[in-house]
Amino acid sequence: MADITRYPMIRHLRATPTSHIRHLRRGKVVHDGTGLAFFFRPLSAVLSEIPVDDRELPMLFHARTSDFHDLTVQASVTFRVTDPGVASTRLDFSIDQATGRWRGTPLEQLAGLLSETAQQQVLGMIAASPMLDLLGDGLGQIRDRILRGLIEDTRLAETGIAVIGARVVALKPEPDVEKALQTPAREQLQQEADRATYERRAVAVERERAIAENELANQIELARREEQLVAQRGANARRQATEAAGASQIDTEAQAQREQRLSEARAEGTRLLGEAKAASERALADAYRDLPDGQLLGMTVKELATHLPSIGNLTITPDLLTNVASALTARPLTARPLSNGDSQ
Repeated sequence: MADITRYPMIRHLRATPTSHIRHLRRGKVVHDGTGLAFFFRPLSAVLSEIPVDDRELPMLFHARTSDFHDLTVQASVTFRVTDPGVASTRLDFSIDQATGRWRGTPLEQLAGLLSETAQQQVLGMIAASPMLDLLGDGLGQIRDRILRGLIEDTRLAETGIAVIGARVVALKPEPDVEKALQTPAREQLQQEADRATYERRAVAVERERAIAENELANQIELARREEQLVAQRGANARRQATEAAGASQIDTEAQAQREQRLSEARAEGTRLLGEAKAASERALADAYRDLPDGQLLGMTVKELATHLPSIGNLTITPDLLTNVASALTARPLTARPLSNGDSQ
């Protein structure tokens, strides 16, 4: 929108770089260009502002297919005013000299012209095609038809309008039809998801089986090694027992030999001692053989006295004396000559 400054009896206009200003005075062009700034008299001036920048026009319209389905076409068209002079004569781009605003609605008129022309180009094509074909590859066809139809339209060319591009944003059926169309795809996706789930489960089961087989193989290997260990331990125990038995036998034989030698030594000592005692007894008997009886009796009594316990009191009865006297008198006493060692 142009900026208009009010002064007494005169006004000043300053346009934007994307606005084409056309100033007429008494039907003649005084100023005609883009981005102008000038003074003008309001009573004799006619001003028009034509935008020359690229503009986007969104469009939304409905069409019926050959199989009687309603489709919603959402598109956009990019256009530009290429001949502002011609456009100002075909559409009302005049502005208010006090506010700088358009007196009419030129852009709405231009949008209606473009929308109606675009719909006219595609309605026939959509009406001759089934819905599934249009939903499959109809976006490109509709875009090309809109662009080609707007470029070839003579009315737009005569108005000074050039269409730069066209885009089809969406092509949608009715909600219930769209939901019905999505059902097979959803089912297929669900089947693919189920298949992936089953495959994942199968892989998991296979891995679990491999793990179980590995564990079983490990247990079998451990059992085999344990069996080898038990057998080795048994062999070691038998070897130890054999060696212990052999060592014990050796110790027993050595002990028996030592005891045998000790017994033989003891027996030999006893024999020698017996022989010595026997020799002593024989010598003593030989010595006692020639002694008289009285002396033998005295020696006997003396020897007996040495082996008897000590007697504190001795009681001699008449019977004892009688027996002793009888024994003494029963045997005759013989006198023997005294030796030099005997007392007188």
